[in-house]
Amino acid sequence: MLPIATWCEAQHADAKRLIAQGDSLLEVNQPRGAMEKFNAAVKLGATADALAARARCWYYQAKYTQFLADVNQSLALDSLHAQANYQRALYASRAEDHKGTVHFATRALTGNGNQAMQRQALILRGGAEAALGQGAQAIKDLRQGIGDRLDDPAAMKLLARLLDETGNPSGSLEVLEKLSVIKLDDIGIWSNIGYELNRLERYTEALAALDKALMLDKDEPVVLSNKAYALLQLDRDAEAMAAVNQSLRGDAANPYALRTRALLYLRKGEREKACNDLSLAKAMGSPAEVDNLIKQHCQGMKPKR
Repeated sequence: MLPIATWCEAQHADAKRLIAQGDSLLEVNQPRGAMEKFNAAVKLGATADALAARARCWYYQAKYTQFLADVNQSLALDSLHAQANYQRALYASRAEDHKGTVHFATRALTGNGNQAMQRQALILRGGAEAALGQGAQAIKDLRQGIGDRLDDPAAMKLLARLLDETGNPSGSLEVLEKLSVIKLDDIGIWSNIGYELNRLERYTEALAALDKALMLDKDEPVVLSNKAYALLQLDRDAEAMAAVNQSLRGDAANPYALRTRALLYLRKGEREKACNDLSLAKAMGSPAEVDNLIKQHCQGMKPKR
């Protein structure tokens, strides 16, 4: 008979081998075969590793009651088990439990998870922090989680948006330009590149990006609005007016397009038309400068209804 220590080592090695086999089967979309391996591993010993492995398979099959039973048992055995905490963070994220996502993702990062899991935990935590209004921390986690990789467009888009919202158009543009390499046919990316270039006063470059967007949809209102603003800044007023009117035909309530058209009307000396557009832009949630434009040009005027 084998010594107890040797027998335990053999059991552990067998369970580890079964878990690895189950993981391989999950990777090729064979959850039934994977579950057989994970069940066998749990039968050898209901360890935190084995239970977390089986929980992954339950989650993969969207069997969340069984998933929670196994993942919670795994965490009861090892509260810092990296895989179990990561899986629990995934479930919290799915349920839009942002505080729970941050909690479990942080514990996953504290544990001894592999590099890929650590990266995903950072991205999960960053997304939850963004939803909780913790922009600076979200940016830090997303940047670290994404790194130099280009395989998570959703996380990259979120990072670009947060950088824009926190007043960093250069940072946002850097992320968007990387995205444009892997998502050539995404009109939103090209539109946002043009928007950030406008913010950076690089109007000729903005036009080039926005024209790429318009090749995907020549009538997209937001793209046309951004293009009109770039044309305005380049003193190409007739083209700007044509673009902004086309934009407003698609979306008559876009405050940015209304602001741009008002500026064009002011250049033409058509103050009443400009003030009508500015009044509507303010009602629709105006860009920051609209209030100042109204004070400067529209005092005492009553907009048309």
